[in-house]
Amino acid sequence: MPPSLLAEGELMRDAALRDFSQIAEIETVVTCDARLDSPTNAHLVHVVGVEQDIWALWEQCIASVDAVLLIAPETNESLERLTMLAEKLSKLVLGSSSSAVKLAGNKWLSYEVFIAHDIPTLNTYLASALPTTLDGAHVAKPLDGSGCDDMAYIEDESALRIWLKDRLATHIVQPYQVGETASFSMFCQHGQAYLLSCNRQDIRLKGQHFSYHGGEMNGLSQYAQNFNVLAQKIAHAIPGLAGYVGVDLIVHEDSFFVLEVNPRLTTSYVALHQACGCNPAQLLLELFYNEAFTMPAIAHHKVEISINAAVLTD
Repeated sequence: MPPSLLAEGELMRDAALRDFSQIAEIETVVTCDARLDSPTNAHLVHVVGVEQDIWALWEQCIASVDAVLLIAPETNESLERLTMLAEKLSKLVLGSSSSAVKLAGNKWLSYEVFIAHDIPTLNTYLASALPTTLDGAHVAKPLDGSGCDDMAYIEDESALRIWLKDRLATHIVQPYQVGETASFSMFCQHGQAYLLSCNRQDIRLKGQHFSYHGGEMNGLSQYAQNFNVLAQKIAHAIPGLAGYVGVDLIVHEDSFFVLEVNPRLTTSYVALHQACGCNPAQLLLELFYNEAFTMPAIAHHKVEISINAAVLTD
């Protein structure tokens, strides 16, 4: 796993454990790789050795609890497989269904959904089926990747085709779109979206490579109405999308281009408690356990996230 993705995963896990630890009568069970520091705020930590069968342990842990919050990447269908495991064990998943994860976790399938439901996005091509000619700069990215891993910005068409030579079955290609890199966080349930925050992302391009450095929660609150329209369309377009969902997009002047839907916790969750002025884990439980759930009024504080320093500042 890339170090950057590992760091983000630990931040998300620790933020979720912090939030759930503040809720009475909630006991949390978590697994942790023996090579990493054990988290705090958990009632029970299963330390996983290198030689252990991790899937057997995950099945054991899931079987022992009432509800499951999965923090995992879409890469190699990890999130989908874990969701299917929890569903097989008839456990409440505090997140999207496996069918929704399958759609949202694959950028080509997502693109087809966007087009079918009039959700603005970028032209997208399978690496194995590129047009005869490509003009301008393009971005190649994995079908099921998380973060910026194995992405490339390439201006020359021949260089792009060479770079893709060994990635024809695993990548998509999109034209490079100038603009503000953005995201929004939302809760989803039964085809309804509840917008939580409108965020500016700090994504940097150096040479061919992109890197994520954090961002500003509610740094783009002026687009709340626009983002909410997109949120409702996405929630309606992907049946089974539920719980916390993050959406990545580009804002350019008055245009919005949805890039991907993350059916899981994203790094923005790390600062969500501060940004909305309430406990998002409590809201998440109410979303799933209260049939008459209504979204309370929340704050929209600006909070900076710095991945390099792993520090949050108001």
